Amino acid sequence: MQKTLTSAALVFAGALLLAGCSAGAGGTTSAAADPCQEVNSEVRDISNGAQNVLAAGGDPSDMQDALDGYSERVTALDEEFGEDTGTSEALGVLGEQIDAASSFASTLPSDPDAEVDAEAVAEQQGAISEAATEVTNSCTAS
Repeated sequence: MQKTLTSAALVFAGALLLAGCSAGAGGTTSAAADPCQEVNSEVRDISNGAQNVLAAGGDPSDMQDALDGYSERVTALDEEFGEDTGTSEALGVLGEQIDAASSFASTLPSDPDAEVDAEAVAEQQGAISEAATEVTNSCTAS
């Protein structure tokens, strides 16, 4: 079961990575000139990283630490750009979703051979992805 979960999670993570890369392709505006471009790039990185942590599994406390780091990055991004881009509320929701994923990680078994609910992992990944999309959709450069 663990191999099936890992394989499915890696396929899902790969698809997200490709989607993130294609979404960021094109455009020549520098991040300094367009705060939304910088926000969107950072949010894409945070979202993909958090989803990959969930996909990789492993020690629940290590997963929580990694997810907490991503949550801190969302907070820092909000403090730097939230007011300028109108994305503060959406960044707050993204942070909440990552925090929920961190709480979820604490419920996972520490035994690497233990069965993990793949649907629950996918739900956490989907919630993070949706919240990240909302940040991108809400960003409007001033």
